[in-house]
Amino acid sequence: MNRADLPHLAVLAAVARNRGFRGAGRELGIAPSAVSHAVSLLEGRLGVRLLARSTRSVAPTEAGAQLLERLLPAMSEIALALEVAAASRDEPAGNLRLTVPRTAAHLVLAPKLGAFAAAYPEIVLEIVIDDRFADVVAGGFDAGIRLGESLQRDMIAVRIGPRMRGVAVAAPSYFAGRDMPLTPHDLPGHRCIRFRFESGVIYRWEFEKDGLVVEPEVTGPLILGEDRLVLQAALDGAGIAFLFEDYVRDGLEEGRLVPVLEDWCPPFDGFYLYYPSRRQMRPALRALVDFFRADKG
Repeated sequence: MNRADLPHLAVLAAVARNRGFRGAGRELGIAPSAVSHAVSLLEGRLGVRLLARSTRSVAPTEAGAQLLERLLPAMSEIALALEVAAASRDEPAGNLRLTVPRTAAHLVLAPKLGAFAAAYPEIVLEIVIDDRFADVVAGGFDAGIRLGESLQRDMIAVRIGPRMRGVAVAAPSYFAGRDMPLTPHDLPGHRCIRFRFESGVIYRWEFEKDGLVVEPEVTGPLILGEDRLVLQAALDGAGIAFLFEDYVRDGLEEGRLVPVLEDWCPPFDGFYLYYPSRRQMRPALRALVDFFRADKG
């Protein structure tokens, strides 16, 4: 292998991670034109086009995708080896990229980000909000956070937050002239506020009692894509909402919301941090795992 190719390969990997020359330039601290020039030099030496460029996007060609498939794991191993070596002299450092759903960012990460930044000032933590399940390897992430039920078996998963509960709630005004549902089977006769994920899928309400799981077909006047909007609509009496208990705790304590089917809403394990199995874990990732696992409740 020509050793002169190594810097250009690192630039190509940065373009793939950032999906463009501008983002790669910001990561590497060089101009986008220098990024483009480095990739062009590599393409010229190999005699093959690696990236298809347009005014709006940059995407790997078939040859580029094949190269990146082998290159990215190798570059990751090199970065890991350097970071492990550097960690022997001082505290964990480096960049960490996480893919996180909005709810986990609000409920699990946000309350502790300040403390983590203070504990590990040399770690740069980037959180990418995405409600869809993400392949951390293909997406260039160090780790992700999701509910345990959605994780792939080949991932290492660590629970990082307290047990959680989804609860159905409504404003007292909503039940003026209406009967409170006694079982989930009563919900189709009520106005329910539904939630749509970024993927387009509408969340299915799930209830459980004594081992019996019920997923009623709910309908209603609103379909929203943000938990806080669902909460506000419920507070305003628009209907019954199904939300994480942490979102509605204040409303329940203040009497602005009342619980619905409370005995059908058992707790579950909550969110997990997941990452691919490797012979060695990056010290920065180990610090993140230990920090959140120590306070999972």
